[in-house]
Amino acid sequence: MSTQQETEIVIDLPTSHVAQWLCGLREENLTYMESLLPIKTHLGGERLTVKGAPEAVEMVGRVVTTLLPRAREREVLTADELRGYFALAGNDTGTALEDALDDVVARTCRGKLVRARTANQVAYVRAMQQNTLTFGLGPAGTGKTFLAVALAARALSEKRVSRIILTRPAVEAGESLGFLPGDFQAKVDPYFRPLYDALYELLDAERVARHLERGMIEVAPLAYMRGRTLSDAFIILDEAQNTTAEQMKMFLTRMGRGARVVVTGDQTQVDLPRGKRSALHDIEQLLSGVADIAFVRFDDQDVVRHDLVRRIVQAYSAWEDRHST
Repeated sequence: MSTQQETEIVIDLPTSHVAQWLCGLREENLTYMESLLPIKTHLGGERLTVKGAPEAVEMVGRVVTTLLPRAREREVLTADELRGYFALAGNDTGTALEDALDDVVARTCRGKLVRARTANQVAYVRAMQQNTLTFGLGPAGTGKTFLAVALAARALSEKRVSRIILTRPAVEAGESLGFLPGDFQAKVDPYFRPLYDALYELLDAERVARHLERGMIEVAPLAYMRGRTLSDAFIILDEAQNTTAEQMKMFLTRMGRGARVVVTGDQTQVDLPRGKRSALHDIEQLLSGVADIAFVRFDDQDVVRHDLVRRIVQAYSAWEDRHST
């Protein structure tokens, strides 16, 4: 019985720092590559040898040589990031990896570059840049909200909009607002913590506070949008799975001139009272074919949090599939 033909490449790494960045602590990134693809790797000084199936070796060579010029931009390259980069390299478009690495979405207040890390994230960023209204739909941890806030912060800093408006439906998820301490603002603030977290990552706390005080950033419950016309703004509706069709119509018709709108949601985490139908169930069918609107759907392969989150999402999805019949 014949064995599969193998090939080998040797990649010269510019410095020991780059070698450490690429290979990870105790070469854990090389171990991860070997678990992902039929290859064997060996690091000798500043030379990386990759041997294995030709297609796998070619992919490793492409990913590594594409990443090397970016080595100095990050102190740590994680296995989770590598998973995303290899998925991008194997995407049908053929240029998804290069597109993602070339398109810097934003820079955090600590200098970290924000880029799309999966093919669907690349499509999502492009959709938000090219359309007035974009829907980002999919499970937790896929970067829907963070990437939208990153683009909003960039648009504000480049003066392409005059303000950012962040809104969510104040729908209870197992705890009543009435039992939370404080005044109304204190009661609703916990619902907006993910949005504040994203803002504080992208802008320092002092700048966020200043923008909030001046009205350049507004964070408010969805009910506060009624009757308004939102012009010259980057508007993000988060947790849209907890809106009804009437609320969604109200929100979408607030759009004024110069507005850019992003709606994010996860249809598997609806917290509406029993008998209330989520607006997201029918929105794509309702608005399909309308110009200047884009829909991007994420799946568990787009989860960019801890790898365990991706496996949890997969487990829940499989369980729901088994029990839906």
